[in-house]
Amino acid sequence: MNKTYSLSLRNAQSWLLASIFVLGNIALPQLCHLIPQGGLILLPIYFFTLIAAYKYGFGVGVVTAVLSPVINSLLFGMPVAAMLPIILVKSLLLAGGAALVARRMGRVTVLALVAVVLGYQVVGSLAEWAMTGSLVAAMQDFRLGLPGMALQIVGGYAVIKYLLKTR
Repeated sequence: MNKTYSLSLRNAQSWLLASIFVLGNIALPQLCHLIPQGGLILLPIYFFTLIAAYKYGFGVGVVTAVLSPVINSLLFGMPVAAMLPIILVKSLLLAGGAALVARRMGRVTVLALVAVVLGYQVVGSLAEWAMTGSLVAAMQDFRLGLPGMALQIVGGYAVIKYLLKTR
């Protein structure tokens, strides 16, 4: 049956899946950073967090959301340490929103992913504005990151749909 799951972090499969998604969130940003401003435009650090949380639930999503930016920052200096708090807030909002929508719907639709991506971006931008005091900084993802949001929606839909068919 094609469905989403909410896996417990008490089993090894959840940790294995989270590790795979974290590796994806390490590799994809490295590829995107080969393009000038690729990270700012394509928002790659969120891609596998969306998939992890939507398909496998909040626990796997949260592990992916937290470990991905922290490991990337430690290994590659990107995101810079000063940006970690807001990226972690947005990542956790994404994990929570994706898991909630997936649980309620039990399936994936493009419209559901639009709601998830816009939801975490709007609330995350408000949080960033509150944290930094800069509306310009808070709106950066909407000024530069629309291609990345589209990639999350379209690419996320394709990957989740594939995973739903194979598992």
